[in-house]
Amino acid sequence: MNIPAGTKFHGVAPGVDTLNKGSATANANRDAYTIEQLQSVLSPGWARYIDTQYTAAAPFALSDGVQVTLPNNAGTTTKSRLSLDFYNGATSKLVGLQINEVCIISIEFKAQTPNANQTHLDLYITNGGGNLQNLEVALGFIKGNATPEVFHNMFQYYIDQDFIDNGATIQIQSHGGSATVWDVEYFIQRTQYGE
Repeated sequence: MNIPAGTKFHGVAPGVDTLNKGSATANANRDAYTIEQLQSVLSPGWARYIDTQYTAAAPFALSDGVQVTLPNNAGTTTKSRLSLDFYNGATSKLVGLQINEVCIISIEFKAQTPNANQTHLDLYITNGGGNLQNLEVALGFIKGNATPEVFHNMFQYYIDQDFIDNGATIQIQSHGGSATVWDVEYFIQRTQYGE
C-alpha cells in the first residue's frame, strides 16, 4: 500500500461511517485508512519463511555451473503481524512494501557436496536489473566430502522502484561440482519503513 506523501490523518471511532459523502471533486482528495494499514507501512516488522519441500531425505540438487533460484515454498511462515509479507513462496520472490524501506534478510540452509576440495557455492540476490550490488557471497565447504554443513548469511537491502515492480530472487550456483541443499529458511526484518 502506498500512502501519498503529506497525507494528513484524523482519527475517528471504529463505528463512524467514513464513506465520502461530498462532491466527486472533494472525494478525490479523501481516502480512509485503518490503523492496521498505517502500522503495516510505518512500523518495522519481521517474518520467517521455512521451506517444507526439500529435506535431508529429499534435498534439492544443484548441477555444476547452473544458476537456480534457492527453493523456499514458505510452507511454514511466522510473522510479527499477519499483514506483513516480505516474500512470496508461490513466486519465490522477495517483495517490497514501499519505496525506500530497508530490510535485512538472514538466509540459512544445509548443503553438502561429494567433492569439498573443488566445489563452492555462490549465493546472491537478483532483481529485474540483474544482481543487486554487494549482495553476493561465495561459500566454501570446510567439513569435507558428503558432509552436511549449515550455511548462514545476512544481506541488507533497500527497496527501489525496480524492486517494487519486479521483486527479487535469491539465487544459488554450485561451482566445481554438484551439490545438494535443503532446510532453507529466510528471516526478514524491516528495519526502516519508506518515507
